[in-house]
Amino acid sequence: MPYPYVLLSAAVSLDGYLDDTGPERLLLSSPADFDRVDEVRASVDAILVGAGTIRADNPRLLVNSPARRAGRVADGLPEYPLKVTVSGSGDLDPAARFWHTGGEKVLYTTDKGAERARALGIAADVVPLGDALDWRRLLEHLHDVRGVRRLMVEGGGRIHTQLTTQGLADELQLVLAPLFVGDPDAPRLFGPGSYQGGRLRLVETRPLGDVVLMRYEPTAPGTGALPSAADRHWLALACDLAAQCPPSGTAFSVGAVVVAADGTELARGHSREGDDPVVHAEEAALAKADPTDPRLAGATVYSSLEPCARRASRPAPCARLILDAGVRRVVTAWREPDTFVTEADGSAVLTDGGATVLVLPDFEQHAKAPNAHLLGG
Repeated sequence: MPYPYVLLSAAVSLDGYLDDTGPERLLLSSPADFDRVDEVRASVDAILVGAGTIRADNPRLLVNSPARRAGRVADGLPEYPLKVTVSGSGDLDPAARFWHTGGEKVLYTTDKGAERARALGIAADVVPLGDALDWRRLLEHLHDVRGVRRLMVEGGGRIHTQLTTQGLADELQLVLAPLFVGDPDAPRLFGPGSYQGGRLRLVETRPLGDVVLMRYEPTAPGTGALPSAADRHWLALACDLAAQCPPSGTAFSVGAVVVAADGTELARGHSREGDDPVVHAEEAALAKADPTDPRLAGATVYSSLEPCARRASRPAPCARLILDAGVRRVVTAWREPDTFVTEADGSAVLTDGGATVLVLPDFEQHAKAPNAHLLGG
């Protein structure tokens, strides 16, 4: 199921607080960072905050720059991104500035919360999600119904915690302010929870006045049949590797990456790599991994094309090589067509061998791009 790209944005003190407990909002960002945030807002399709942020801060969540708003309109977009909030109870102030500034608004809530919000006259599209809030259903609705491809999440800490612990945050944009709060009653960016293991990847650091922006991406694969944001990052890399394959008129161009449960890359490869004109991507990657590495048992193989179930050039197909390596989770972008092998079904071989297979179809075109000459494109 495709979701929007989820970008978490927050500014914190050196000791990890979002605010203090005073009556006024603690300003953690610099003027240069406020302008950066405005630029990011102008670049996304929707901005989300939790109900607690609306109650505590009464934000407007606007793109403040007239030039940036004009640029959105020139690109055929609404002047302002869609504004989104989440409330299980639906108990929100209908007079809050959130509802009466900017463009369209949507409230995601429970069935009971929807009744309350409508009774209060909340000026928004009210979308019930059932008996309880479900982030995956929410993101799927934003993507499929609202057309949101990039979602900026500006808090609060509970929202950031839920999206991160569920593996749904594609990026964290964290601004570190040079001050301390030190009040245990003040709100923190992240609360306790079952976070995925491993280190995040640092993508960028940038000074903005006296604060520093740090951008991170998750690396730890998901577990089981639920895709994580890191799964999308690794699959995108596999698709990029496919573009490095020497062209062929008789075989697909495929990329593959083997990633441990903690987000450590164990190996990567692509079709026809090196001096072997018939090597497959998964085969090339697994050949570089240590077969005695205990991390393989918890690893995920990312392949731009479904691992093969049958082949003439080697004794074992890639699906069997993956199982023999001990890997039990595979994420792919594209099921193998009948171009060279009729009714190929590597996913069935993997599943029968006890592996979980995920297909993320929103990467299919990325995977097909280096194979357009084989597909009549």
